[in-house]
Amino acid sequence: MAAIKNAKRIVIKIGSALLVDRDSNQLRLEWLKALAEDVAMLRARGTDVILVSSGSIALGRGVLCLPMAELSLEQSQAAAAVGQIQLAHAYDRALGAHDIKSAQVLVTLEDSADRRRYLNSRATLEQLLRFGVVPIVNENDTVATDEIRYGDNDRMAAQVAVTAGADQLILLSDVDGFYSANPTQDVTAYRFDVIEKITPEIEAMAGDAGSGLSKGGMKTKLMAAKTATAAGCDMAITEGSVMNPIRVLENGAAVTWFTAQGDPQQKRKAWIAAMKPKGQITIDAGAAKAVIGGGSLLAAGVRVVSGRFCRGDAVEIRTVDGTAVGSGLMRYDAKDAMLIVGRRSDEMEEVLGYPPRGPVIHRDDMAF
Repeated sequence: MAAIKNAKRIVIKIGSALLVDRDSNQLRLEWLKALAEDVAMLRARGTDVILVSSGSIALGRGVLCLPMAELSLEQSQAAAAVGQIQLAHAYDRALGAHDIKSAQVLVTLEDSADRRRYLNSRATLEQLLRFGVVPIVNENDTVATDEIRYGDNDRMAAQVAVTAGADQLILLSDVDGFYSANPTQDVTAYRFDVIEKITPEIEAMAGDAGSGLSKGGMKTKLMAAKTATAAGCDMAITEGSVMNPIRVLENGAAVTWFTAQGDPQQKRKAWIAAMKPKGQITIDAGAAKAVIGGGSLLAAGVRVVSGRFCRGDAVEIRTVDGTAVGSGLMRYDAKDAMLIVGRRSDEMEEVLGYPPRGPVIHRDDMAF
């Protein structure tokens, strides 16, 4: 069973039903303050935290006095635009009480489907975490249409966890785990403590959406678990309406853990190794020694660039004597990579015409 205290990076998904009172459409401020205490506890241990939060449409619905009935696309977008401001301010105040900075990150499905936008999202999250900021991620409901929507924040949270290389994803829900059947309808239903593999039998047990405020049901949570665990991320489903839900979870609250298949870094390396190279980078002996020893590939160590590739594409890495070192994801297009061959970092901006993006290939983006 996963131990939260051992996690280096955690994504926590908060559903609308937990954050917004169903009857008044008002924010549950005391609950949010308690959650902020949990985030501060995790941060004090050195754990990176990313929050994936619903709630903007529910909050905006209350401000605009919209009915509880199904909203049109335009009404939902308007409610999201209004509610998002309140949501961001609420998180900023709650986390700010613990001297924690927060940032709003709005995404759509295209941000993970398109490679360049995926890389930009990953780079943004990494930079925010390096600055000690807690990103608050939500779907950009103000512009998203059905064609470019994740559809629910469970799936989006799983994709964020994969993008950020998290080792744990915690879904704070209105249920305390995954059950063999709907426990409100079947008295024989039982909760799983740990699910090591999602089998067809497990999939058959998933029901449909149940909460009026949230769009996610057990089927979407199972889809999220598939995405997360395949990328090496443990995932938990637990009841989140209690105060300090993360602390309560650590102290033995009911939960279902879905076990990761390997760790995120190993999975990422395997994914990179399986990609078809679109070019080749030839490096000198010093650079080869550096990257094999765990360093990033700097432009100064590159001798030849060949192929037609874009930023984010995989390339083969070889030494000048033809020895294969491995493969990696480029941080520059082929045209720009050719311009900086053999260049020191302080020379790169002049030839590129823009500030360099760091190494040619980062150590986290290499497979040997």
